[in-house]
Amino acid sequence: MNIFRHPDKSEWAALVQRPRFDLHALEETVQKIIDDVASLGDAAVRSYSKKFDGYGTGILEVSEEEIGNAPDEVSGELKRAIEVAHRNIRTFHEKQVQQTEVIETVAGVRCWQKPVPISKVGLYIPGGSAPLFSTVLMLGIPAKIAGCGEVILCTPPGIHGKVDASILYTAGLLGIDRVFRVGGVQAIAAMAYGTESIPAVNKIFGPGNQYVTMAKQLVSQEKVAIDIPAGPSELAVVADHASNPAFIASDLLSQAEHGPDSQVLLITDSEKMIDSVQDEIQRQLEGLPRKEIASKALNNSKIILLKNQGEVMELVNMYAPEHLIIATRNYSVLAGQVINAGSVFLGDYTPESAGDYASGTNHTLPTNGWAHAFSGINMDSFFKKITFQEISRDGLTNIGDSIMTMANAEELRAHSNAVSIRLSHNDDA
Repeated sequence: MNIFRHPDKSEWAALVQRPRFDLHALEETVQKIIDDVASLGDAAVRSYSKKFDGYGTGILEVSEEEIGNAPDEVSGELKRAIEVAHRNIRTFHEKQVQQTEVIETVAGVRCWQKPVPISKVGLYIPGGSAPLFSTVLMLGIPAKIAGCGEVILCTPPGIHGKVDASILYTAGLLGIDRVFRVGGVQAIAAMAYGTESIPAVNKIFGPGNQYVTMAKQLVSQEKVAIDIPAGPSELAVVADHASNPAFIASDLLSQAEHGPDSQVLLITDSEKMIDSVQDEIQRQLEGLPRKEIASKALNNSKIILLKNQGEVMELVNMYAPEHLIIATRNYSVLAGQVINAGSVFLGDYTPESAGDYASGTNHTLPTNGWAHAFSGINMDSFFKKITFQEISRDGLTNIGDSIMTMANAEELRAHSNAVSIRLSHNDDA
């Protein structure tokens, strides 16, 4: 990891930059795939799936029989773990659902907001070297709680067309309506525009690599809503002199192993933490199956030593991390100073892995600084909130003068007339 000791504040903006990509070339590549899928449908999906995943000749939809057989291929231990996560995620998200409340803003004027589930949603689940069945839980559970009319799922298959059994088992457990063995940009395009096999949806959810992220952003400009900007994984850890270096190193590596484009930061006011954590990283790294991937991510990563905890938290909020661990002795005090982060993990025994899997919070979070303005996935993500209002004649009398005065000031006379014509109407006539 790159080390920066007491950087001047003029350097902070550069320190919080994420790894950069050639977005112009990336956009051109992704747009070409989207255009082909939009115009050629299944044929383009199969062609690109063959090119990128090694499979694109068979039926795109996973059969009910394949889903039904998946439990036989998943160990009992993993099934029990998924059940624990399922229960906790459901419990946390069910509590977020708000009931409709009618509010009388003034006598005779009643307003309310009704949450209506999005009719059709598409879930993108990364596969490949790390099939993220946990993301099925994170997206599928709130979609089902919300009552979305149709929930479909796209995930890349192996070279023989087989979808990971743990993904299929989890999809079956949640009652996902349809599953397709399609990944990458072609999956996002298919869910946005629809093909002969894959239906178009109203909103697309799910994380992915830079290609998937770009595809989501492009289709959202004209065709379909998306959840949040979510790219390569990232983590910031705040530590002090009393933090446990082994714990910190394990957390940094847990995010670094996601992919070579991931980024992790250790931000501390303790000089001794720097060497201690680096030693632990090297020791733990040797035992990781994804050592090479994690090592590449560490090249993008930084240890930043600052003067005090005030500066530490100022830099954290400037960075706006997807995941933030506060592992200091006074973590509860520092937690109150967090204003920009996707999800926060407090104390020595709250690893980021808990949020990734089984504590109950959602792990689909804003990256690349988008936590300055975006929340992570929650129940609101799966609803539209439609406002209603009902006004009696007395109610319109109470606010009518204000409406007409404002409308006339904006020179919108028809707006004013819509009120005056009602107030002058004789109901008995």
